[in-house]
Amino acid sequence: VEAGSAAQAGLAGDGNGGEAERDYKVIRRNGSVAPFDADKITAAMSKAFNANLSPQAFASQAVRDFIQNATAEVFAKVKARNPMSATFNIETIQDQVELVLMRSEYHEIGRAYMIYRNERAKQRKEKAREILPEEMHVAAADGARRPLDVHDLQEKAAAACAGLKRTSADEVLRLALREMYDGVNEKEVADALCLSARSLIEMEPEYSFVSARLLLDNLRREVFGRSAGQAEMAHQYPRHFREMVHAGVGAELLNPKMAHLFDLDELGNAIRPERDLQFHYLGLQTLYDRYLLHIKGRRIEMPQSFFMRVAMGLAIQEDKPTARAKEFYHLLSSFRFMSSTPTLFNAGTRHSQLSSCYLTTVDDDLKGIFLAYQENALLAKFAGGLGNDWTPVRAMGSHIKGTNGKSQGVVPFLKIVNDTAVAVNQGGKRKGAVCSYLETWHLDVPAFLELRKNTGDERRRAHDMNTANWVPDLFMKRVEQRKDWTLFSPSDVPGLHDKFGADFERAYEEFEARAKRGEILSKTVPAVELWRKMLTMLFETGHPWITFKDACNVRSPQQHYGVVHSSNLCTEITLNTNNKKTAKGADDGEIAVCNLGSVNLHAHLKDGELDEPKLEQTVRTAMRMLDNVIDINYYAVDKARRSNARHRPVGLGLMGFQDCLYELGVPYNSEGAVEFADTTMETVCYYAYDASCELAKERGKYESFEGSLWSRGILPPDTLRLLARERGGENADSDASGDLPLGAGAGRIESEFLNADISHRRDWDGLRARIKEHGMRNSNCVAIAPTATIANIVGVTASIEPTYQNIFVKSNLSGDFTVSNRYLVRELQGLNLWDEMMVQDIKYYDGRTDKIERIPQEVRDRYPTAFNIDPTWLIECAARRQKWIDQSQSLNLYLSETSGKKLDEMYRLAWRRGLKTTYYLRTLGASTTDKSTTTTGALNEVPDGSGNGNGNNAAQVGNGNGGTKLCPIDDPACEACE
Repeated sequence: VEAGSAAQAGLAGDGNGGEAERDYKVIRRNGSVAPFDADKITAAMSKAFNANLSPQAFASQAVRDFIQNATAEVFAKVKARNPMSATFNIETIQDQVELVLMRSEYHEIGRAYMIYRNERAKQRKEKAREILPEEMHVAAADGARRPLDVHDLQEKAAAACAGLKRTSADEVLRLALREMYDGVNEKEVADALCLSARSLIEMEPEYSFVSARLLLDNLRREVFGRSAGQAEMAHQYPRHFREMVHAGVGAELLNPKMAHLFDLDELGNAIRPERDLQFHYLGLQTLYDRYLLHIKGRRIEMPQSFFMRVAMGLAIQEDKPTARAKEFYHLLSSFRFMSSTPTLFNAGTRHSQLSSCYLTTVDDDLKGIFLAYQENALLAKFAGGLGNDWTPVRAMGSHIKGTNGKSQGVVPFLKIVNDTAVAVNQGGKRKGAVCSYLETWHLDVPAFLELRKNTGDERRRAHDMNTANWVPDLFMKRVEQRKDWTLFSPSDVPGLHDKFGADFERAYEEFEARAKRGEILSKTVPAVELWRKMLTMLFETGHPWITFKDACNVRSPQQHYGVVHSSNLCTEITLNTNNKKTAKGADDGEIAVCNLGSVNLHAHLKDGELDEPKLEQTVRTAMRMLDNVIDINYYAVDKARRSNARHRPVGLGLMGFQDCLYELGVPYNSEGAVEFADTTMETVCYYAYDASCELAKERGKYESFEGSLWSRGILPPDTLRLLARERGGENADSDASGDLPLGAGAGRIESEFLNADISHRRDWDGLRARIKEHGMRNSNCVAIAPTATIANIVGVTASIEPTYQNIFVKSNLSGDFTVSNRYLVRELQGLNLWDEMMVQDIKYYDGRTDKIERIPQEVRDRYPTAFNIDPTWLIECAARRQKWIDQSQSLNLYLSETSGKKLDEMYRLAWRRGLKTTYYLRTLGASTTDKSTTTTGALNEVPDGSGNGNGNNAAQVGNGNGGTKLCPIDDPACEACE
C-alpha cells in the first residue's frame, strides 16, 4: 500500500507540465476502457515478489522502493511508446512490466512473471477452445490451412461489446461459431462475427453498434492490410490520412490540390478516431458499400478520413483552407450536419459534381427535345437528380408547320426520358433518377396520368421514371366550385406556360373563350372528373405526384427574374428555369441547380430542449459549406453553370424530426408535434437566412438580388399574404400588397382558398433590415430533401418522416437491414415488457403497437406508425414548416384505408394550407406482410448475390387489390426509400 501510494504521488505529474495519470485510459482484454491506475502495476509486481521471495525479503524497504520506482518507469515507457495516444492496451503495460523486471537485479522475478503470463494466456486459449467442439481449419488465400483461432474471435467480440451493457460477447461468438466449418475461408471468418451480431439487432438495438464495430475491424484490415484495434487509431489515423490523400491523387481519383494545398499533418492530427464508434451498422455498411474511395475494389478510406476528405473538398477555395477543413470536418464527423450524397461522393475528386438537383425546361422542337436528353445524361452521370418541365411540348394532334403533319404529343418522348435514366446510372453508383412534370391544362394530361400503369401499350408507358402534375390554383378552384376545365396544346396558347396567379387566370379564360369559338384545339372536361382520375392514378400507380404551381411561384423570392416551371426529383426544389436567347441569338438559358445538405435536428436537443447556440453555429457553418459548393462544383452543362453563378441557390434541410419527438415524448399526431415543427423550422430558417446575409456582407450578394422579394423586404413567411391575395376569395387579406411585414406575433389567414397560420416568435423585422442593408448571398436557402441515405449514415429517422413501422426490414443497395424502433424498445425494456413474444406481436400487427394490450395505452399513443397517423397531422406539420421555407419539402403522405373521399380531402387540405408540393403517396396493400420469426433470424438474411435476398419479408405496398406496388418502399432504387 505504501509503495502504491508513493508511486501514485510520483505519477501525479511529470513536473514539466505533462499530463497527470488520470488523463490516461487502459483497454482491457474484453475491450472495455478503464482509467489508468498505477496501483494495479504496483499490485501486479507486488504479487510477483510475494510469490517468489520469503515474507521477510518481500517486506524489506529496498524491495518496496524498487516497486515504487519500477511503477513510475513502466508508466514512462508506456507513454514513450504511444506518444500520440492517451489510451494504452493492457498487454502493452504488461510487456513493459516484464521488461523492467528482466533488466533489473530481480530478473528471476521477471522470469517467473513471464512464465505466469504465458500460463494465463494458455488457459484463456483453452477456455476458448472449449467453445469449439472439434478442431477446425481456415483456408487462407494462398491455399495454406491453419487452425481456427477462437481466442482471437473471442477477443474481437469482447472489444466490440465493450461499454454496451445490453450485449453479450459470448452470444455473438456462439452464433458465429455455429456457422463455422472445417475449411472455412478467411473472408467468411472475418464476416462471421459481424453477421452474428447483426442477427441479434432485432431483439437488442445495441447490437447495431456491435455489428458496426466488427465491420469497422474488417474495414481496417482491408485498408491497412492487417487488423488494428481502436486504441491504435489515434496514431494510425494521421499516418493513414496522409498516405490516403497521396494514394488518391496518384490513382487520379483526387484533385492534386488536396496533396499540397492543405497541411496534411495538421488535418491528420485533427481527426477524432472515437467518432468511428458513433455508427450504427446500417450507416457504416452504407458508407462502406457506396461512399468510401477505392482503388480496384480495395477501400483506401476510413470513415474519419472520408469525412476529412469531404471537408477538404468543400474548403479547397477558402482563404484558410486547412482551418476551414477542420471546421467542416467537425460538423460532418459529429453528425450535426451531413452533406448530400453527390457532395459526399465527389468532394475533393477530379470531377467534383457536388450538386444534388437539376431542373430543366424542354423546348417544343426536335433539337430542343434531343438536347434535353443529352443534358439529362450528362447531369445524371455524376449523381444529379433531375426534374424536367415538359409542358411546352405540343400535344397529340397539334399541327406541325414544318411538315404540315400532326404531332404524336409528349408521351413518346417521355418514353426516351425513361430509358435514358435507366441507361445512365449515376456513375455506376445508383440508378439514374428523373421526374417529368406536366401542367394540368396540357391536352396530353390524360395520357400522362397513365404512364406508370401496368397495362396498355408498353410504347406509351414509363415504369422507371417519376411523374408529377404541375397544378395551377385555377384548376383547384374549378374543382372546389365543380366547374369545367379546358385542356389545350401549348402551341396554341403562347405565354400561358410562363404565367401564374391572377395573370394566369386572366390569360387562361381568354384562351377558353377562343376555344369555345373553335379557334384553337381544346377539350373540355368537368374539373372534378379530371381530379378524380389524377387521384385514382396516384392511388393505383403512385404517380403522378401532386404539386402546386402557383404556391411555388407566388412565394418564390425570384419571381422578378422568371418562372418556376417544375420542381425536382424529390419535389423540394422550386427554382426558375428557361431557354432564353440573347439579342444576338446566343444561348442564355438556365438549368436550375440546387446544392443540398441537412441538419441533424436530433443532435441539437439538450435536456429536452433545442440547443439554440449549437444549432445556430451548425446552420452558419453549413450555409458556408453549401455556398462553397457553387464555386467548386463541376458543371457538365453551361446552362447549369450560368444559373448557379447568377442566383447561387442552396437547400439546407433537416432530418431526425421523429427522433426529437420521441425524446420529447410527443406523438406525431398531436398539437405538440405541430408546434415543434413550427418552432424548429422558424429557428432553422431564421439562422439560415441570417447566415446568407452575413455571407453577402463578406463575399457579396448574388447577382440577381435587386428586384427580388428579399430586396423588397418581403421574407418567406410574409409571402403567405401574397398567396392569399393571388387566390382571392372571401375574407382574403385586402392589405396584402406592397411590402408585407409580419406584424403581430400571432394570427391566421382565413379565406375561401387559403387557411394558414402566420404567427411568429423571432425578430424578423431586424433580419429584414439587415438583408436590405447587406443583401443575400443565396437566392434560396432552405429545402427539406428526403435525406434517406444520409439519415442512414447518421443513424436517425429520415427527413420529416414519421416512423414507418416499429420493426421492419429496410432494403437498399447495401442489402436488407432490420430496423427496430430503439426508443420503443428502451421504454418496453424499462417496463420489463420486451421479450420474444412482444417482438412476435409487433410483427403480427405489421409494426404497430396500438392493438397490443400488454403495452400501456400512454406508451401506445406515443408510438404511432406512419399508417396509423391521420395524414391531416402530417399536412398540418408541413404547413407550419412551409410558412418559413423559401423552397419546399419532400412530403410523403400515408393512407391506410381505401377511401377516395379521404384521398380527395387530403390533397385539397394540402392545397388550402398553402403547401407547395407533395411527394409519394404510400398506401397499404389489402394483404398483410409475411411474418418473420425471431428464432430463424430471417429478417437479417444476407442477400446471396442473385438479387433474391430477403425480399419476401420486406413490407409490401400495393393498391386495394393487393398486387400492385404504389410506392416501392422496399425498392433499393427508390430515391425516398434508399
